[in-house]
Amino acid sequence: MCQVEEDYNGLERNQEKIPVPTFNRKCVKCKEGTAVLIIRVNDAFCRSCFKEYFIHKFRAMLGKNRVIFPQEKVLLAVSGGAASCSMLSQVQEGLSREAPKKLRFVPGIIHIDDGGACGRSADERQRSNALLKSIFTDTGFPYFIVSLEQVFSLPSSVLVPGTSDPDPSNPGYKQAVDQYIKEKQTLTEENVASAVAQLSLEDSPEHKLALERLFSSLKTLTAKEDMLQTLRLHLILHIARENGYSKVMMGDSCSRLAVKLLSNIALGRGAALASDTGFSDARYGDVVIVRPMRDYSSKEIAFYSRMFNVPSVFISGLDTKTQDKASIQRLTESFVTNLQSDFPSTVSTIYRTSEKLHTVIPPQSQTTEPASKCLLCLCTLDTKEDKASAFHATLVSEQLSQFKRQDPSVDAPEQCCTEGQGCGSGDCCSSNRLPSHQDLKTLLCYSCRLTIKDMVATNTLPPYITTEAEKRQKRSRMKMEISEYLLEDDEEDGD
Repeated sequence: MCQVEEDYNGLERNQEKIPVPTFNRKCVKCKEGTAVLIIRVNDAFCRSCFKEYFIHKFRAMLGKNRVIFPQEKVLLAVSGGAASCSMLSQVQEGLSREAPKKLRFVPGIIHIDDGGACGRSADERQRSNALLKSIFTDTGFPYFIVSLEQVFSLPSSVLVPGTSDPDPSNPGYKQAVDQYIKEKQTLTEENVASAVAQLSLEDSPEHKLALERLFSSLKTLTAKEDMLQTLRLHLILHIARENGYSKVMMGDSCSRLAVKLLSNIALGRGAALASDTGFSDARYGDVVIVRPMRDYSSKEIAFYSRMFNVPSVFISGLDTKTQDKASIQRLTESFVTNLQSDFPSTVSTIYRTSEKLHTVIPPQSQTTEPASKCLLCLCTLDTKEDKASAFHATLVSEQLSQFKRQDPSVDAPEQCCTEGQGCGSGDCCSSNRLPSHQDLKTLLCYSCRLTIKDMVATNTLPPYITTEAEKRQKRSRMKMEISEYLLEDDEEDGD
């Protein structure tokens, strides 16, 4: 391994970098125009070629994967940052009349106002929402600006995966293209107005207090950021289903996904890396998450936004103005960013590694039980391992560390009710009490268990999460009671 005082046989460790001539360089594409920016060492572009390169990369990503059908409703998740606003600009460019090959889907916009969780004041939230509203209005697309407090009014059906659509790579994709050419439809202003009017959500003081209690019960910034990301996705998923959107576009860039890949490994979310960083994420069934900006680096997005005046709004988050070691996500971002400044191929190397990851997805059907998926992130549970696994060893160590020797002189507390009967008051062994940490553990993946473990009390969770947890627990108990009367799949095949 490399050491601080290692002998390099006379070679200096801090060698001077050879300067690269940047003046009067020609564009690598047209060979005529003067280069105005350098993406990598040998990639110098003029203004017009860089714009063409940026647009082509977005179209190529959508055309190569063929996930979005013609006439399909696609919801653009815009946070206000440069990446998501550049994605919105690319969709506008693709739907304009001057575009040589127009995009054929019907877009909509959603913005989740998470100011209540990030500690922003009411005036700051109003100003940022007003700026975003003006940007969204200029696009002519239907838009939804929803506050994070609305997660406390979501139904429990949000956590139930829907039935997935057929594979877009089959002949049905070509049939949809032919149908679009025959029956060409446009989104009029009346359609936009009616679509915007579909959502009228008002924040209540109870929801604001509930959101504050939820995030104050989380002890670490790492758990707060993970919970914020989960609640934001649940709210986007609900709005997409309620308004008929089958695809959701995220503005995750290559740099962001590289940080996400390493931080998710540190958080114990390695089993879901392919879904969290890939182009498409079909874990929700009827709504698919797509990431068309995953080939763009943060440098390319910053240059494009600056040169072509892409409007964006800076909105502070949970990790704004925090130290590098404030959370796992923040530390990973600082590590990758500092390493990228000295070694420009760091982000691309991590990103190319994520492209090689694949998750073994079990076949989905109408009878697939929701209990086989995590209650929060809806990924396949990775906690059902054998006794020889490292996860089982971790559980045994945790149980031993929490074991307390009981004094035999102290009498055990008496139970206030008999087994199988509840008190009915919500305490002790009541059947209608809220799920505790131990109850939720069996319904969560390894990473979400760590997030819930950092909570002071689980009664601050939104009602739709606790309601779905109770449903799954009752269903599990019922299945155990009648397990001896059920036929296994092997027995049915043998008959």
